[in-house]
Amino acid sequence: MQREQCLASAQRVLREEAEALLDLIPSIGDNFVKACQLLFDCRGKVILTGVGKSGHIATKIASSLASTGTQSFFVQAGEAAHGDLGMIGQDDVVVAVSNSGEGNELKIIIPILKRRGIPLIAICGNPESALATSADVFLSAHVKREACPLNLAPTNSTTAELAVGDALMVALIEARGFTRDDFARSHPGGALGRRLLVRCQDLMHQGDGLPQVSTDATIEAALFEMTEKGLGLVAVVNPDGTLAGIYTDGDLRRTLSREISIKASIAQVMTAGCFTVHADTLAAEALALMQQKKINGLIVTDAANHPLGAFNMHDLLRAGII
Repeated sequence: MQREQCLASAQRVLREEAEALLDLIPSIGDNFVKACQLLFDCRGKVILTGVGKSGHIATKIASSLASTGTQSFFVQAGEAAHGDLGMIGQDDVVVAVSNSGEGNELKIIIPILKRRGIPLIAICGNPESALATSADVFLSAHVKREACPLNLAPTNSTTAELAVGDALMVALIEARGFTRDDFARSHPGGALGRRLLVRCQDLMHQGDGLPQVSTDATIEAALFEMTEKGLGLVAVVNPDGTLAGIYTDGDLRRTLSREISIKASIAQVMTAGCFTVHADTLAAEALALMQQKKINGLIVTDAANHPLGAFNMHDLLRAGII
């Protein structure tokens, strides 16, 4: 394979698919609004269906809707004609995805959906097809040709179908007022979900696990506490229980460069006015603070500046925040 030919093919495909999407913009009008309203008002579930490559696109659209506040799942059109229609309830809305709109699998189930009064939205490339003309709402995914040089392999058409599905999803996100927290609750196992859900209280060492000494403790006592708890820091606490400062591994290195006895008070070498976070602070926000200030650990305090816990970069790494 020649390099120039390979690059030219890739650039042509991307250009043609981009142009196909731009050609769809004028078709977004009242029908799109009707489709959004049907999905927004749906009291049951949104059922995506399709076959072949369009079926794969329908699966992705169903997954995207389900993760952004619209209860949705995919039913393969061929399986629907052999019993899976029982999954579709009277309060559901069906979205069928097809380029030709003439697949036999869809033609079999369309009359059944119509008799049951179940709303049907078609994302289709052929406005004259059986699917498009039978649907309650037709959304065009028409393309002039495929990017495939044989004009056979689904390329522009599947990209158009996917884009129309994404447009529906985004419109519903905005209509529902779907938030970042809502999104995180649908993605608790992913990295994004962890960054949006995990808070400092979820990973901090607290109780006996919190390294702390009083302001009248010696440097030696603080080092023992720091070593035992293994966080690379120790909270220095005033007699009233509020946080006076912090002593870290970095402070220790700076202490060693000075002629000072380890029997001296920790208050002489601690860092006063240290950076802290609250228990409900997102761990991702704490990470950003640590990176900005070039520190490896933080103390968690309450509104009255009492230390509640502490954590370091290793804790963020274990929680999957980094």
